[in-house]
Order: sequence, then structure tokens, then C-alpha cells
Amino acid sequence: MKQATRFPDLILVAVGIALAGWFVGRGFTEGRTLDRYVTVKGVAERDVSADIALWPLAFVATDDDLGQAQKAIVESKRKVLDFLQRYGIDAGQVEVRRLDVADRLADRYRNGPTESRYIVSQTLMVRTGDPSLTLKASQHTGELVEAGVVLSRDAGPQDGATYLFTGLNELKPEMIAEATAQARRAAEQFARDSDSRVGDIRRANQGVFVILPRDRMPGVSESGQFHKTVRVVSTIEYLLD
Repeated sequence: MKQATRFPDLILVAVGIALAGWFVGRGFTEGRTLDRYVTVKGVAERDVSADIALWPLAFVATDDDLGQAQKAIVESKRKVLDFLQRYGIDAGQVEVRRLDVADRLADRYRNGPTESRYIVSQTLMVRTGDPSLTLKASQHTGELVEAGVVLSRDAGPQDGATYLFTGLNELKPEMIAEATAQARRAAEQFARDSDSRVGDIRRANQGVFVILPRDRMPGVSESGQFHKTVRVVSTIEYLLD
């Protein structure tokens, strides 16, 4: 009777050992499978144009008489607004910024005589949703100089207009899909070369969207270019079967 009682117990032990071996073997196989993967990158690019332009225009006038300097700055302002109007930029797209007055005789660091006591400076900020107007006008600023407007480089941190592109969110879905498809093709090519088959995605990194200058030259900033390139690089790891 004791031997009959022990026989089912032995069967249960044997089944337990078999199942344990199966799970260990399966875990080893899956671990080996997870080690077989390929890392690929997919790139998507779009050439775009700016949709907003910011253009600070600063000009100055000097005179020993403050009233005369003020009259000169008012006249320069009129000429600048007329100039912008000729190139399709109306007054509604121009914001009057600061008006600064400097008295050279009040400068404690002054050294030597002064030819003009007062310096009056004015800044106008052009903001337009049609940057092509700004681009065209900025190529003809010599007309302002010919009209007697003394332009200044103190308008802001960047010399010239700043061109912005704000339509990135509209491009993201299509560009992500393109970058992912390109990465998949690269993985499939690798799998064919290694006699494997592409499996599930192990890990994916969408990447960061960057806006670059279309013409990439030393010293050329993206914000100073009307034409730009939007770029994203997706990094994906595929399991290989």
C-alpha cells in the first residue's frame, strides 16, 4: 500500500520538474530572442518658408538743438513708414517702440568736445504674416539712406529681420510616419542580409524636431533665413526572429 501511495507523488514530482525545465528553457529562449535586435534610424525632412517676420528698424538724428533733433527724427519716421508702404507693409503692421534721447554733455565719461549735443533714436518694429514683403523691402533699405534716414544697428540682438515658422505641429504626424517607415525599411534590409525576419518593436524614440537654415553655412542662423528645413530623426529597435 505504501508503494501505491508514493507512486502518484512521484508522478507529481516528475511533472513539476518537467514544467520547471520547460519554463527555464522558454525563458532562456526568450532571453536569447530579446538579444537579437537591430537599431535603425529614420529621417524625414521638409523644406518650409517662414510665416511670420519680425523686423526692427532703428534710426537716429543728432543736433545741438533738441527741438531740431526731434523734428529730424519725426521726419525720418515718416520716410520709413512711406518706404514700408511702398513695399506693401501698412501702418497696422508697424509698432512704434522706444524713443531714446541722449545728452552728450550729461555723459560723465565724455572726453573732448562734442559736435552734436543731442542724439535722438527711434525704433519701429515690423510684424507681418507675409514675410515675403519684409524680405523684399529689406533688400532695398538703401532707399532709406538715399532719403537721408540714418539707420542704426541698435535695434536688437540680431541684425536684420527675424523669420519664424509656426506650422510645425501640422507637419509632425506625416513626418513621424515617414521617419518610422524609413526605419522599418532599413531594418528589413538588415534582416534580409542576416537571414532573419523583422519582429516587433523593442524600443522606439521619436526624436526631436529641429528647424534648420536651408542654406547651412558657417555663421548663418536659422532665424535669419526666410527658407528653412524641418528635420526629425526617429530611432527604433526591432526584434529579429
